[in-house]
Amino acid sequence: MKALQFDEIKKTWKEVARYNVSTAFSFELEIHKKLLNIFHVGPYYYYIFNCATAQIEYASEQVKKILGLRTTEDLTTEYLIKNMHPEDVPYFYDFESKVVDFLKELGSENVMKYKMSYDYRVKNTDGKYIRILQQSITIQSDDKGAVIRVLGVHTDISQLKKNGHPTLSFIGLDGQPSYYDVAAGKFLSPSGNEGLTRREKEVLKLVMSGLTSSQIAAALFITKTTVEGHRKNILRKTNCESTVALIVKMMQ
Repeated sequence: MKALQFDEIKKTWKEVARYNVSTAFSFELEIHKKLLNIFHVGPYYYYIFNCATAQIEYASEQVKKILGLRTTEDLTTEYLIKNMHPEDVPYFYDFESKVVDFLKELGSENVMKYKMSYDYRVKNTDGKYIRILQQSITIQSDDKGAVIRVLGVHTDISQLKKNGHPTLSFIGLDGQPSYYDVAAGKFLSPSGNEGLTRREKEVLKLVMSGLTSSQIAAALFITKTTVEGHRKNILRKTNCESTVALIVKMMQ
């Protein structure tokens, strides 16, 4: 079951990377710039994650102390998922899907202007669960907005949050708006759409699920042109200029 779940989440990460496996990138300057924007409230380590390969390419030395790992190379996506608290695994997959949907709609000019933040519990080598706050920002993308690499920070917030469900937030940088405590599953149950027709609500639900116009057309047995017409009407009725603005509005 774990292997199947991991295969699915790898597909999600590859989707946002759009299979770009470029490795020609200098990280040092960008890392230092981005770290200035992240406030740490406990012991932390940072890492670089390649979305196309679904692999952690680098982890800082602090990971050995926080998780008890023997080497920094022992920090892998497989390790994190395997040792994640079972109750938090569904949240992890749901949040990752929402992050991908959000980033895909932002456009190349905005993908580096948001920090994604959510928490979950992971077991260290002593067998004890600690609560990790995961914060990630895009540090490499292409001119089409495909996310290639992200810089992530895991902060131990066990003393700050002892109970409660994991929560997801999109934190705007460079003057962008922030959206805190995004409800799990809210993409599938948008509110504020009372003025839409039944068909427009159906299209809206599929848009919020991350489907393209062609996929929506196939699902509803209508033409792509008809779907695009519905999408234009939805944007007009909700006073949104773009799909990403619509998604953000539905998340509030």
